[in-house]
Amino acid sequence: MSSEFRGCSAELRHALDSPVPSICTPFTVDGEVDYDGVRAQVDFAIAGKARTLMVTWGDSLYSVQTDDQIAELVKVVVEHCNGRAKVIAADNSWATPKTVAFAEYCKQIGADLLMLLPPDWAASSEPEQLVQHFNAVGEHMPTMIVTAFFTTRGPRPPGRQMEVLRALYEGVPNLVAVKDDIFGDAGNRMCMMVHDRWAVVSGGLMANHTLQVPYGVDGYLCLIVCYRPDIAWEYFNAVKAGDYEKSWLIIRDIEYPLIVQGQDRQIAHTKPVRLPGCPFWQPHPVMVDQREVHHRHRPSRGLVVQVSERVELLEEHVGDARLLGQLPRRRVV
Repeated sequence: MSSEFRGCSAELRHALDSPVPSICTPFTVDGEVDYDGVRAQVDFAIAGKARTLMVTWGDSLYSVQTDDQIAELVKVVVEHCNGRAKVIAADNSWATPKTVAFAEYCKQIGADLLMLLPPDWAASSEPEQLVQHFNAVGEHMPTMIVTAFFTTRGPRPPGRQMEVLRALYEGVPNLVAVKDDIFGDAGNRMCMMVHDRWAVVSGGLMANHTLQVPYGVDGYLCLIVCYRPDIAWEYFNAVKAGDYEKSWLIIRDIEYPLIVQGQDRQIAHTKPVRLPGCPFWQPHPVMVDQREVHHRHRPSRGLVVQVSERVELLEEHVGDARLLGQLPRRRVV
């Protein structure tokens, strides 16, 4: 790999400059990965005009899969996608040698980008160690960082977060994108620092994405795109057209009530979902009880796409294929 800083290619940035669906791993009742269900998700996402598909540590439920299952999941997504969209693979917080081997594998099967969640127990890694990790992996394919590691692997204060990001920005030529999960002032500072070379994908919600628009952001990992891509694209196209009032109305009248009602109903990952054109989503059996307890006490973590109540809310209020204006309006203060 050349040490020249090329940054994110125009082709890849265009693919990431969009609502991005994540792959939500379905399981059979016996706890095996339902690969036909994975393929159905890929087809549904691409039919909804997805430019990029993202395999993630969280939504793709790496936590209940073996390393071999993770490798097979990525392969199934890449092969079934067959060039119809870009595919982002994700690692499993492995040590550098195993992550390098996985990068070689992802490159071989045709993944376009590898998102890294570094093995950073209790925020113990120094910036130069993370630079070494990313450079070792980047010898084999372009990489992406997910800023969730700032919080899931041990909290770092904002100043330390910026120190790490700057070290990576200045020291890793083949790091070309970031999925942001920190938001707020730190997230905005990151956007301004890296957007000239990295594609920036905001995490989770339209509301997060719209607040980062002034600071430099491309697409967003989208809650709604996995079952109503038309709404996701309506919001995104409004932002691109500079029609911010329309985009804000979509957030206020669709996304915000959907989230609030979802929290009120204590929606969790363990609830199954039937999507139009997509298979039954079944959680891994051994995790059901634990996840129910976990999410009952952390309802904000239930903001995920594989939730039947979310689909039911849409079905209740979308008689004319639209939700805008149908849900009760709530004042945003």
